[in-house]
Formats: sequence, structure tokens, C-alpha cells
Amino acid sequence: MIDLGSWNAPLAPLFFDERYQKIREFLKHEYSNCVVYPDMYDIFNCFRFTPFENVKAVLLGQDPYHNEGQAHGLCFSVKDGVKFPPSLGNMFKELTADTGFEAPTSGNLTKWAKEGVLLLNTSLTVREHQPNSHATCGWSWFTDSVIELLSCEKEHLVFLLWGGNARKKKPLIDKSKHLILECAHPSPLSAYNGFFGCHHYTKTNAYLKAHGISPIDWDLRANESKK
Repeated sequence: MIDLGSWNAPLAPLFFDERYQKIREFLKHEYSNCVVYPDMYDIFNCFRFTPFENVKAVLLGQDPYHNEGQAHGLCFSVKDGVKFPPSLGNMFKELTADTGFEAPTSGNLTKWAKEGVLLLNTSLTVREHQPNSHATCGWSWFTDSVIELLSCEKEHLVFLLWGGNARKKKPLIDKSKHLILECAHPSPLSAYNGFFGCHHYTKTNAYLKAHGISPIDWDLRANESKK
């Protein structure tokens, strides 16, 4: 079994489920015969960088970036040195407007993951240049189960649902225990329909502080200065 630290026990029922075995067989074929992102060793990075006990917020993406050198297992995030995809650029515009933090020069969101933001895509893999190409391989069952697990086992999480795909996951979340923040997707096609001005970064921290939980440091530039 994959070693994911404190996620090992919560995710064990999923990894031993025959539906996950079918995903594994599918991925063996795909990685052997196609170009697939992210690298197979990065598929579960969202769990590696955000231990189960540290999760404070869940940001849902759709599937990994499908161009070379972008995806590394964290939704919306790209590796250092990679040009910002448009949605990520808009996320940083809202970050600056909402918090006053200067936009970062790197699109790597690993710091957010380490701060307690689970950066979860609803599909964890994709073929090169073919968005949603792995959407029906079983990942939706797996990631829906993760959302339900977090909703059931944790309290006072913030679920950030940006765009129609993420908002479909709302019924999986117990709104009596958690805060659900939803708005348009940060894509250039929809960002002006409610993403800009949503103030989700500060609303997340206000909710966490109200429940005695340390807020998330959204400032990515502070992280850059330490490199």
C-alpha cells in the first residue's frame, strides 16, 4: 500500500476496495502507453503535503493541468518556474484584492498545502492535452469518498467550491459541521461572474478563528523570500 503518513488509516478502505484496483489497472495501461500527468509518484501529493490531522480547508479542482511540466499533484498549483495558467493568475488577483498580499512570482501552492489547505482535484490524473480524459476511470468515486470522509470525521472545515464541477460536491458535505464557500470558477470565462470579490481567503480565516483554529497564512511571497 502507498505510504501517505496519517492518511494511511483513513484511506485504507479505499485502497483495498476493488474499485481502486480497477483504477490501478487503468493507470498501469495509461502510463505505459500514453503521456499522463502528473508523474505517477506525484499523484497523491495533496495527501503527502497536508496530513489528515492538519486539514483546515479543502479547495476542489477538476483535473490536473494537461500540459508538460505543470501538474504536480496539487490542484491549481504549478511547479516553480512555470507560467501561471489563467485561472491561477486570477486566484492571485483575488488574493491581492482580498488580503493585500502581493501576488507571488511562483505558482507553486505547496505552502498552502502545508498550511492545511487540501488541494484536491476530483480526478487525480489526465492524459496530455486531453482535459477530463480520466474523468470516468473511477477517480470521482475515490475523491467523493475523501470528501465524505473529511465531512464525517472532521469538524469546522472550510470547503471552497469554485465553479460548477466543484459545486456539484456540495451534497457530500455536512453543512451543519462545516463552512461551504462557493462561487464562480476563477477561469477567465467566469471569474467576473462572482469569483472576483468573493473574499474567500479572508472568509476562510474568519471562520477558522471563530472556532479557535489558527488561520491560514495565504502569503506566498513570504515563502519565496526564504528560498
